[in-house]
Amino acid sequence: MAKWGWRGAVGVVITFLLLWWVLRGVPLQAVWEAMRGVSLPLLTLAVAMATGTFLLRALRWKLLLEPVRPGTRLHSRFAAVAVGFMANNLLPARMGEFARAFALSRLEPVPVGGAFASLVVERFLDGLAILTLFFLALAAPSFPWDHASGSLSLGGVIRGVSLLLGGLLAFMVLLLVFPRPLVRGAETLARRLPGRRTPTLVVETLEAFLSGLGVLRRPRLLALSLLWSLAVWGWHSLAFWTGFRAFGIQVGWDAALFTNALVAFAVGVPSAPGFFGTFHWGVKLALGVYGVSAPATLAFAFGFHLGGFIPVTLLGLHYLGRMGLSLREVRSSESRVIPSQETAGGPGKG
Repeated sequence: MAKWGWRGAVGVVITFLLLWWVLRGVPLQAVWEAMRGVSLPLLTLAVAMATGTFLLRALRWKLLLEPVRPGTRLHSRFAAVAVGFMANNLLPARMGEFARAFALSRLEPVPVGGAFASLVVERFLDGLAILTLFFLALAAPSFPWDHASGSLSLGGVIRGVSLLLGGLLAFMVLLLVFPRPLVRGAETLARRLPGRRTPTLVVETLEAFLSGLGVLRRPRLLALSLLWSLAVWGWHSLAFWTGFRAFGIQVGWDAALFTNALVAFAVGVPSAPGFFGTFHWGVKLALGVYGVSAPATLAFAFGFHLGGFIPVTLLGLHYLGRMGLSLREVRSSESRVIPSQETAGGPGKG
């Protein structure tokens, strides 16, 4: 099995600390009673809706891949999405994006650098969509401002996310405006590294990466991609709302938007595989703003999280087997991003 390294170790420590924090002072018997009272049909529907989000991601990915490789197959994109999220659930150090790009390069003639760059754009669009839904929740007449001001530093969250998105946007703009100087500078540095093919591989990888950012140069594709991003997160918020109903939490859809957004920010914190701890921390912070009791909040957090964890993990393992890959190979996908440019010309098994 893969070595975890210091990043994995830090993530495990953070997970245990956050789980201790969310469970601190909460009667476990009350949490168990809340879980026993769940509506299984509603929870099943919520999990099915959350799993359907991965299909929406695969549909949106076609637009983001258009500048790199038009006409990729939906089945290939969905398989790669499943493999990527499975990797996030089972492997340390957030391997999902690397695994997803690597898996797609095995199924379609897509350079892995270009596929990975499209995921950088996807993360940026996700950030814009999440921030939009977050502000929609804040603008709702039912948002409990009095309680929120004492429970959560909303100003700090907004500033932090805005700075993060602004930094990412500035980085991508620099790549788009000054691509040639970047490539030339990287090639100059690569000539000092060992290996005759190293400069060529570095240049090919950078060019593939820059082509993956090409959707930012096409206003129509960019606008459609952003609309798809809003659909992805809006649908996922609806899955949250359905999950709330399964556990008897009577709040509006605006609360689901707020919770989904806060959880999306929370899972950016390093953690053990599967977002254990960070997911539950985000849910507790968000529903605490709405005055939901701790037992009901934690029952939802553990039930919905585990329910969503299982389907995509099984799907990812299924597609991994279909491609003839192992978890060990997926674990090394990060180190394959540059070398795979040598062989990224044809589809693999599928």
